Amino acid sequence: MKHQHFEVLAASLLLCVNASPLEKRFEYSRPPGPYPLDVVDELGLASIGKFEEYLAKNPSEHGCTLETAVRRKEWSDLSVEQREAYIAAVLCLQSKPSQAPKDKYPGALSRFDDFVVTHMTLAGQLHSTPHLLPAHRYYIWFYEQTLREECGYEGYQPYWNYDRYAADPVNSPLFNGNMSSMGGNGLPSDYAGVPTPSFAPPLNVIPNAGGGGCVTEGPFKDLGPKSTVFDDIPPNPRADGFGSNPRCLRRDVNKYAAAFTTANWTYALITENQDIDSLQQVMLGTPAKNDWGVHLGGHYTIGGDPGGDFWASPGDPVFYFHHGMIDRIWWLWQMQDPDNRMTAVAGMQSVDPSMPSAVIAEEDMVDLAWLAPAVPVADLLNNIGGHGGRFCFIYD
Repeated sequence: MKHQHFEVLAASLLLCVNASPLEKRFEYSRPPGPYPLDVVDELGLASIGKFEEYLAKNPSEHGCTLETAVRRKEWSDLSVEQREAYIAAVLCLQSKPSQAPKDKYPGALSRFDDFVVTHMTLAGQLHSTPHLLPAHRYYIWFYEQTLREECGYEGYQPYWNYDRYAADPVNSPLFNGNMSSMGGNGLPSDYAGVPTPSFAPPLNVIPNAGGGGCVTEGPFKDLGPKSTVFDDIPPNPRADGFGSNPRCLRRDVNKYAAAFTTANWTYALITENQDIDSLQQVMLGTPAKNDWGVHLGGHYTIGGDPGGDFWASPGDPVFYFHHGMIDRIWWLWQMQDPDNRMTAVAGMQSVDPSMPSAVIAEEDMVDLAWLAPAVPVADLLNNIGGHGGRFCFIYD
């Protein structure tokens, strides 16, 4: 009888243990939208638990958590009103006076241009091996903050899920030319395509996809970039390229480039590259495998002038969506093995985010010159609490 009582008691205790509230896990789900989840979306949903475990062991000393992080959303997941609010903020930035040094950058006519000339000036550094991903994370974040602080934008920088629009980018919510898009395609042009001589035929040229002329539809049809990429554009009045050279925004929204940005390419990029150097190299393109890479594919899906210009591509507002997606890819890659990848920097050994900036070598700093304060590369690696706690965002 006593033995039977013990069994009942033990069973009761077990029920109590099982019924006790479990530690709450972060709820990371995607709301229903116009596009189904792709394999990269599903990878993100499956990986968040590993990242949550990493953060439990390595909490942000500044208080950022997955629960408090802002959630950057894909453009098509925003309502029309939210898209219009973002567009209004970008137009506001384009209407504000430049803060760039006038003696060096007389062609910077607006606050929006300040970001363009910074990229033009520092493109070599920003695209160097250790800086590419952390520097653009910082650059995109500072642009987002400027929209919020100087133009009253209440949202966050949207990103561009390449796969959603790859089959027909010109008719996508991003490029369809209505007033809640980021503007339409350029008018038809007979330009010969963009040479990519490092790649073997047929990838040695990005073909003309039917655009290439001036954008005449959408909220940015009157945007005049300040750079040169096409042969028929008048030369800049200054030898350094920083003079005022206003003209129309041109695009060739390009299905051929977009074909290299579908989810299978991005999924393979994230899952098949086990170190940061390989990730970055394959992302940028691999001539030996005749693979343009998602970075080039995204840039030349926009194409045109200045979107196809290595130096001045931020002159097309879609640049920030493209590099938002690049940042999302980096984060998804980090989440696959956060213990080893959250401190990984291309071309360097893992770095210590706690190291005082005074002892970090100059080449280990991201310096946006007069646009924003210099920050150690080590402090730009974690979107949850990096940059002294200023980074506190994830991607939906």
